[in-house]
Amino acid sequence: MKRKIVIIGGVAGGATAAAKLRRLSEQDDIIVFEKDEYISFANCGLPYYIGEVITDRNKLLVQTVEGMNKRFNLDIRNLTEVIKIDREKKEVLVKKSTGVEYTESYDVLILSPGASPIVPPIPGLKESNNVFILRNIPHTDAIYNFIKQKQPKKATVIGGGFIGVEMAENLRERGLAVTLIDMADQVLAPVDYEMAQIVHEELTRHGVRLILKDGVKSFLDNGKFVETASGLKIESDLIILAIGVNAETKLAKEAGLQIGDLRAIVVDEQMRTNDPNIYALGDAIEVRSRVNGAQTKIPLAWPANRQGVVVANAIHGIEDKYPGSLGTAVAKVFDLTVASTGFNERLCKFYGMEYKTVHVNRNNHASYYPGATSMILKLIFSPSDGTIYGAQAIGQEGTEKRIDVIATAMTGSLKVRDLPDLELSYAPPYSSAKDPVNILGYVALHVLDNEIPSIQWHQIDDVVKSGGYLLDVRTPLEFDLGHIPGSVNFELDELRSNLDKLPAKDTPVYVTCQVGHRGYLAVRILQENGFTNVFNVDGGYRLYEVATHDFNNPMGITGAAEAQHVDEQVITALPDTNLEVIRVDACGLQCPGPILETYKAMEKMLPNQLLRIEASDFGFYSDVSKWAEKTGNTVVDLKMEGKKVLATLKKGQEKVSSPLSASRENATIVLFSGELDKALAAMVIANGAAAMGKKVSIFCTFWGLNALRKDQSVNVEKTFVENMFGMMMPRGAEKLPLSRMQMGGAGKAMMMKVMKDKNVDSLPSLMKQAREMGVSFIACTMSMDVMGIKREELIDGIEFGGVATYLAESEDAGLTLFI
Repeated sequence: MKRKIVIIGGVAGGATAAAKLRRLSEQDDIIVFEKDEYISFANCGLPYYIGEVITDRNKLLVQTVEGMNKRFNLDIRNLTEVIKIDREKKEVLVKKSTGVEYTESYDVLILSPGASPIVPPIPGLKESNNVFILRNIPHTDAIYNFIKQKQPKKATVIGGGFIGVEMAENLRERGLAVTLIDMADQVLAPVDYEMAQIVHEELTRHGVRLILKDGVKSFLDNGKFVETASGLKIESDLIILAIGVNAETKLAKEAGLQIGDLRAIVVDEQMRTNDPNIYALGDAIEVRSRVNGAQTKIPLAWPANRQGVVVANAIHGIEDKYPGSLGTAVAKVFDLTVASTGFNERLCKFYGMEYKTVHVNRNNHASYYPGATSMILKLIFSPSDGTIYGAQAIGQEGTEKRIDVIATAMTGSLKVRDLPDLELSYAPPYSSAKDPVNILGYVALHVLDNEIPSIQWHQIDDVVKSGGYLLDVRTPLEFDLGHIPGSVNFELDELRSNLDKLPAKDTPVYVTCQVGHRGYLAVRILQENGFTNVFNVDGGYRLYEVATHDFNNPMGITGAAEAQHVDEQVITALPDTNLEVIRVDACGLQCPGPILETYKAMEKMLPNQLLRIEASDFGFYSDVSKWAEKTGNTVVDLKMEGKKVLATLKKGQEKVSSPLSASRENATIVLFSGELDKALAAMVIANGAAAMGKKVSIFCTFWGLNALRKDQSVNVEKTFVENMFGMMMPRGAEKLPLSRMQMGGAGKAMMMKVMKDKNVDSLPSLMKQAREMGVSFIACTMSMDVMGIKREELIDGIEFGGVATYLAESEDAGLTLFI
């Protein structure tokens, strides 16, 4: 039977419903009313057009009215607003942009009115012509044209949700000084505070000034100043209101449709309202949470699209239902990806749910494959049965994939105990053999089964205040670069030999490391040695450090927004500009390359000279400050400019510590492996330690001797067995195989190509750098005898020694590694 179906609103939900309805029936009349000009556009892409990341405005238009009419045989009437619904007559009153009004009958009505930006009655708003909201294409055009015509220098974004943060980023990309204000103590409410602190750090690093726990009181002088509730006055040429949205329910409410406690339209599983002939979907409705069944609002694109299909199926009698929402979301924040699904801790507390949390830091793919970056994942789950309540992740490439996996697991009612069993795809460029999601499951199981008791970052200060024993099992170097006040340092590898120095075995001991893994190992060592009250600090020192840092930057002075105009952090007062400046380009070098270049340049400089170095390795941003502190130099200026780190350092009066002058702060590396990736790791650590002023010795034993072999065959007298050994072993650093994914040499060839493309130094180059930095290479003479390797076969400039030599070197080492 032919029906007339009227849809109010397009974009995600309405346009999807219309397209699906036409695919299900060619007979029905389908009319779509859209009050704006555009029927379907990429609203999530609007901030990126303003930031000129998306340069073609037409790409924002997913479908035009003409194109959609033609393809789906629809009657789309844009610039036409429905102003009233008459349920008894089954008619809608319509008003065109010309002011003409008419009625249109319907058999079935679908409401997809969306949501409206919240615009509070702030004093001075009406008099300000530089205040904008962002919800559609006209809003986007207005902001874009204002920037183009007025050339504003300072912008204030009010609201730290997805739109607010994305606008802050994109305005920075346009070169504006940006201040972001939010009444809450954090941005991005879907993630918890300690995770949001990582976002705060990223925003600050890119020059966004944060004012948190402060609201807007008024706009002064026609919008030239934003006055906050605390009395700050912020000079602003451009103001973006991104406080949030309210469900658009005016039509539904006036028509007598049921509105819920959340001030949104109430629907059933088929998206049907309390009127059987009227359906509703998208940002205007309440939905059921898939976590606990409570009613909630999820104004996101995926739910609206899925609901459009459910509505169309329901109208045609096809069995389908909307199962509820998890609220899975992702956002780009400069160089970070921030993703979440399900409940955060605040929601668990709000609903009175008992829960546990764990944090895991893992690389996005195999660490030996170039380009690996770290991500932090958080899992929230039931302490009774392991039901997953939610997850959050922050990192770079591959971060959102892990949240998608957990969202899928939650959809399938999988629990914590199932996560280690997920068989996920693996190859070195994409993941590790144990994916971060698997590891998250393992760690959560340790807590769920009470094998490894843990405490959270926010409990640490109370532990310290109460005199608790805090054990830091990182290396002395890591400990010196920063630690939780009051902690005692015993390196993990030395823990067994220092058990007698720990308190009584029933004393509570709180173990911390950098990210939690070594802490877990230390807890197991202590438990196996009779310690009965041991806790691991979840997330380690890294999480504690960022979570307790104060990124709030009120700076209560007029014009303070320009303080971070060029993504810079001024560490000290700028020195005399007449000082000679040495410039170094370390772009393309991976860690520890930029630090090595800094060290080499400083060695040649005179006191008070300036070094200006730029690097593309983001880790250099934090590394250079710590390096300068340890070596007696001064960071004058440190900033991000695009994707580069720019640092200016002043040479200290004292000469940078020679790599040969350290005592007990030295490093010894035992290179046992003859595999390329492990040897690379050894050289990177060695060069980094040498740049920090340490004396470094690399003791090559057994298979590690192959890295020291000459490339060419050497004619020396050998026994038959010794010759066989020599033929079977790789000759020299360039011939070492990979420890994994060698694949007959194909895996190594791919890795070498990527290393070359990313300007990662080869193993021979790293070894050469190490020797230039004063690193000692010692060949184990006992291993040489066992493996039939003669001195003449090894490269020049190395030393020879046995176990006594190694022990003598390690005696003065604060760091010993076995690779």
